[in-house]
Amino acid sequence: MRSYIYAPGPTPVPPHVTLKMSEPILNHRSPEYVRLFEEVTEHLKYVFQTAHDVLTFTASGTGAMEAAVANLLSPGDRAVVIRAGKFGGRWAELCAAYGVEAVPIDVEWGHAVDPSVVADVLSRESGIKAVFATHSETSTGVLHDIETLGRVVSGRDVLFVVDAISGLGANDLRPDDWHVDVVVSGSQKGLMLPPGLAFASVGPRAWAASDRATSPRYYLSFKRAKEALKKGLNPYTPAITLIMGLAEALRQIKAEGLANVFARHARLAEATRAGVRAIGLELFATRPSNVLTSVTLPAGIDGNQLLKHLKARYGIIMGGGLDHLKGKIVRIAHLGYADEFHAVVGISALEMGLAYLGYQFKVGVGVAAVQRVLTFERSNV
Repeated sequence: MRSYIYAPGPTPVPPHVTLKMSEPILNHRSPEYVRLFEEVTEHLKYVFQTAHDVLTFTASGTGAMEAAVANLLSPGDRAVVIRAGKFGGRWAELCAAYGVEAVPIDVEWGHAVDPSVVADVLSRESGIKAVFATHSETSTGVLHDIETLGRVVSGRDVLFVVDAISGLGANDLRPDDWHVDVVVSGSQKGLMLPPGLAFASVGPRAWAASDRATSPRYYLSFKRAKEALKKGLNPYTPAITLIMGLAEALRQIKAEGLANVFARHARLAEATRAGVRAIGLELFATRPSNVLTSVTLPAGIDGNQLLKHLKARYGIIMGGGLDHLKGKIVRIAHLGYADEFHAVVGISALEMGLAYLGYQFKVGVGVAAVQRVLTFERSNV
């Protein structure tokens, strides 16, 4: 049975990217690799929308998150952590691992943080060295207002660090314009690769903080990565095949154009949400991200049972709720290598799964709503 991936990571990998990764491996100290990695680094700057350094690590996205904490802060420092979902909470766990005191701002899951609350905390709390935020919270489908948060943090002697592991390439993010000092991301989301690469864009204030920080770091050292980057290399043996695939994926993004990539994600998100509403379901996120659509399931429908049926019967792999949301929501990604029929098939599968579990609605209304959005959008392109 063919699989259709609607989970928000790992996302589908384009066939030509997979083929590129099957080519004979390069020597990671060869001139050929240097040329390839220099191209990759320049194209990463394009996707990150920054003129500053973008470092590449062989790790998952969490590795880049840990690198940010380790390179920017010292034991005993204090940092504000916005916890509005499972992955926002990960910032607090990483701070604890490095002896950094986390000052949490807890936000109800499904909601975006109020920037005025962050401003109040920064005015009230002393000795804050950094604010850790999440761009697109994958566990809830919420998009946080990074631009406004950047204005709140700017003008203070406080670093602003953003997890864009799922949001990069799907929602606009302009670190140089929005006062973001470090943006971290990973390969298995909007960049259309398997897991295994992590990235960090590092601005000037972050480099100055890195020189002062005393937390231990070796493999995830920003400084070591930057020194190697000057030579077009990685400090240690990289995931060469993933770098080869990344070069191909970034060429595809550059050819489509970042503005068009954002517009495609927005169009698929709008169509998917139209389908969800037509079925009679509610969106879980109050400020939805273009990465995924989180759907509140009706009473009597077990999300775990729904996901199992979709996978076993149709090969459809969607995301479920995490932690206390397990069984209560379903998360439908439209991220990375996704097109209009991706949205049509996803809502069609959701309809069939809900009908199988006894949910009463007019079968086909969701698919029709998706098609109306996509047909209107296409006719106006």
